[in-house]
Amino acid sequence: MSRSNKAAYPRLQKRLELIVEALLWRFRLIAIVPVVMSLASSLLSFAIGTKDIYHSLSIFFGANVYHVKESVVLAGVVSGIDFYLIGVALLIFGYGMYELLISELDVYRDQSDSPDGGGLLDIRSLDQLKEKLVKVLVVALIVSGFKSMISLPIENGDSMIKFCLGVLLLAISGFLITFKPGKHQS
Repeated sequence: MSRSNKAAYPRLQKRLELIVEALLWRFRLIAIVPVVMSLASSLLSFAIGTKDIYHSLSIFFGANVYHVKESVVLAGVVSGIDFYLIGVALLIFGYGMYELLISELDVYRDQSDSPDGGGLLDIRSLDQLKEKLVKVLVVALIVSGFKSMISLPIENGDSMIKFCLGVLLLAISGFLITFKPGKHQS
């Protein structure tokens, strides 16, 4: 190999490396697909939740109030709340994916009171995204468990024990999602 070929080879390699890196960097924009789909799914979850609550209200106010089972109406309202929480989880996921892979939400940062963003939508790492999603999803599961317990018939001591265990598990779950080790709760 001649001396000029040896000098040109590292430049060509560096140029090729820069092109590949630029393509890889732009490929992150494919993440817009799950962002848009999670936002659309969030909208759908809010619509389903609203439909469930509206249906419960129409049952309650449209029928003879004395013949309506309150547990059925309440289960519909709790189901709507559950869908709202799932919608919030999908929003958090969409915002988090956008912030982590595409760009910071400048509009959100400009409107935030704290200098570092803060709040539910301030997601700076994958661990923060997972933590926020887990908290919302656990609350959604608690609400779903509550919905199941509303319609649980208590007929004997055994069913009462199951009901009490369910309440205990919901309480422990609620405590664990707010518990911060090393900090004193006041």
